[in-house]
Amino acid sequence: MFVSVQNLKESFPNGIQGLIFDCDGVMFDTRDCNVQFYNLILERLGIGPMTRSQEDFVHVATVAESLKHIIPEARWDEIPTARQSVDYVAEIMPLMRVEPGLTELLETLHTMGKRMAVFTNRTNTMELVLEKWNLAQFFFPVMTAQKVKGKPNPEGAFRILEAWDARPEEVVFVGDSTADQQAAAAAGIPFWAFKNSALEAHRHIPDFWSMRQVLMEWDKECRS
Repeated sequence: MFVSVQNLKESFPNGIQGLIFDCDGVMFDTRDCNVQFYNLILERLGIGPMTRSQEDFVHVATVAESLKHIIPEARWDEIPTARQSVDYVAEIMPLMRVEPGLTELLETLHTMGKRMAVFTNRTNTMELVLEKWNLAQFFFPVMTAQKVKGKPNPEGAFRILEAWDARPEEVVFVGDSTADQQAAAAAGIPFWAFKNSALEAHRHIPDFWSMRQVLMEWDKECRS
């Protein structure tokens, strides 16, 4: 159990209006996908695979930042062609794994009337991913690095608050990286760290099952 019902009542006396989710490392285990994607691009360019430190970098950075980080500047003009050669649906998406308990959590939050949104540093694949796993109906809005400045810039978080007509202290940002932590802090939104105890956070979430259980108990108490 990541937090008590009483603790939630004290932290959110008016309740939680909505939850903002990061994608990679939170909703989905996608490290293998990221490694595959960028290594395939490097392969197309005749460059060797990423180092471990490069793998760590691309896991949290935007696509544009990642490609410029792992590819020599002299070859940046070759990036668009190499990137287009990768079949994301056939070569990358099969490696994605839905985080255990995610679907059940989303269904519970929907039943409770909570708003949900996505703020990710993905660019043009987020909607595709949500459709493939039948999750699109849960999220509005969906903020990507193609629509707003990438994290740690908080623009996407501010856009979500505006769409919801909500105050920062009424929502929660669920993420797993320093970029998520910094974006949440810059927007004034309470940050819940998912499976990353090294991050500074208001709460640390070990898994979605325990998070769902506490939220269900809280909702039941609020309705009684």
